[in-house]
Amino acid sequence: MKRMTEFMGILALLLFAAFPAVGQTIGKFVPIAAGSDADHALTEINGTADQAQKLALIDKFSSGLGQGDMAIVACDLYVNYYLAQKNYDKAFEYGDKLFALDPDNFSNAVNMVRAASEKGDTDKLMAYGEKVPGILERYKASQAPDGVEALSWQRQQKDTLDNNKDNITYIEQAMFLGFYRITIPAKRAASLTRFAQLYPDSQYANQALGVAATSYQQAQNVPKMLEVANGLLAKDPNNIGMLLLLSDEYGEKGEQLDKAETYAKKVMDLLGTAQKPEGVTDEQWQQQISLQKGLALSCLGQVNIEKKDNEQAAQNLKAASPLLKPDEGSYGRNQYRLGFALLNLKRNAEAKDAFTQSASVNSPYKALAQAKLKTFLAAPKQKS
Repeated sequence: MKRMTEFMGILALLLFAAFPAVGQTIGKFVPIAAGSDADHALTEINGTADQAQKLALIDKFSSGLGQGDMAIVACDLYVNYYLAQKNYDKAFEYGDKLFALDPDNFSNAVNMVRAASEKGDTDKLMAYGEKVPGILERYKASQAPDGVEALSWQRQQKDTLDNNKDNITYIEQAMFLGFYRITIPAKRAASLTRFAQLYPDSQYANQALGVAATSYQQAQNVPKMLEVANGLLAKDPNNIGMLLLLSDEYGEKGEQLDKAETYAKKVMDLLGTAQKPEGVTDEQWQQQISLQKGLALSCLGQVNIEKKDNEQAAQNLKAASPLLKPDEGSYGRNQYRLGFALLNLKRNAEAKDAFTQSASVNSPYKALAQAKLKTFLAAPKQKS
């Protein structure tokens, strides 16, 4: 069942089409002297449109000139060639060779993340993405090369990092979206949690933790769900998704009911002043607000039931019904809860109607509602 709406920013991310250009060098710098044999060979390689001929020229460069540090150039040529051919396994092969020669080659990390992302290989996406924070930290901590003043080196470092911001954003985005698409909830949760640990300052870190928390819930790993959700709420106290998730979990378990009620009421307050994000249509925004308000009311209704305030529960659950109707999972559960609140109030006809509504939609509560309806058929009719 959906506990909250999908993150609206995902659609905007999917529109990211242009692959960022590699900026200034992070890693070993291999100088190519103008007019040298290497310069002539690279000019010929880059100017060749025929792909078979290009590969033959790269092979020639690699076996001849591509020795010592020039092997870094040769591996990079192979990586870019096989990336263009979408031969990702060969790109990985030469990318790994390049990392062996130059472990801090940032442009290679970008290319390897790109290859893993395009292939849809989330294991390699993680493996290569994990290299990036270390590469960047070592670059930031590196000392000025011989003959370069410290202040000049600091300016160069800042310029290089600034010029690579788009590349860093691309890596973060590719990892987030790649892990978001993982279909196994437990693996999706673990991957997104790891991503947020690796890139805590990323604009996608909190979104990743939010998806991770709901994914742990889907995997029925409640301790990890609570750990991630509470951790995110500590960073972002107004995170509506986590407030709803925790309110729902506590209310459903009949635990920490005061906290569950506080969280649900806080969501109602936050929704009253929430601002529509960029890239979201008015219709999408209204749908999101309505669904989240419905979820908050349903959470409050469940807390009311646990606190034996069935009259208030029925009011909250009835108010939630039309708001949740577009989402079958949420609506089915809300009507199931409403049925119980009405049964507790001995309003059996209304309760039967609520269970019928719950059974009418495809949700995990369909069979449960059908079972409750059978008890009405089995119950002896009251004498008039």
